[in-house]
Amino acid sequence: MRFFLDTADVDAIASRYETGLIDGVTTNPTLILKSGRTQHDVIKELAERFPLMESISAEVVAETADEMIAQAETFYPLAPAVTIKVPCTVEGLKACKRLSDGGIKTNVTLVFSVAQACLAMKAGATYLSPFVGRLNDNSFSGVELIKAICGVQKEHRMETKILAASVREAHQASRCLLYGAHVLTLPIKTFDSMYNSVLTREGLDLFNRDYAEASLSNG
Repeated sequence: MRFFLDTADVDAIASRYETGLIDGVTTNPTLILKSGRTQHDVIKELAERFPLMESISAEVVAETADEMIAQAETFYPLAPAVTIKVPCTVEGLKACKRLSDGGIKTNVTLVFSVAQACLAMKAGATYLSPFVGRLNDNSFSGVELIKAICGVQKEHRMETKILAASVREAHQASRCLLYGAHVLTLPIKTFDSMYNSVLTREGLDLFNRDYAEASLSNG
């Protein structure tokens, strides 16, 4: 399993990267806007500060496959980890196929159906990103979509990795992994929540009290 962080906040990434649990980063135009920086600058800094990351995404925004590829050419030379994110549209899939055929890592994003996922896999995507939380917002089960896509991926032995995106709760994260997702990309808040359990805190408090009491008794 792999854990990516879904953010463009480099300092926030750094403190979580120190855990040794983070394998990559995903960004998008909204996250880049919040950072107050250009995507090129964010990607470059991520590549320099975290050279062992498996994937650092750079999303292209354009109308045609040619325009997407032209944008991609400004990003993927920055580092081997750079992964080009393209939308699950006709032009996005065309760009994905051409980039993938050229050995460039790709991530087909904004996937909301099994049919879309099948096309992304056929186009040779390195990753495809179903949006779990956003489906739930529209009264569909994002986790069940992950399950169905992973079933198709396994049945047809496709190499594309299923990257569960828009994961907003620790419970969703664990269910996605249970059903076969290869990668989770998590907002900082969701990643941090995976540590938390009231039972862990209560148990630790008990052990700390007992340790202190035993130390006093034997001192």
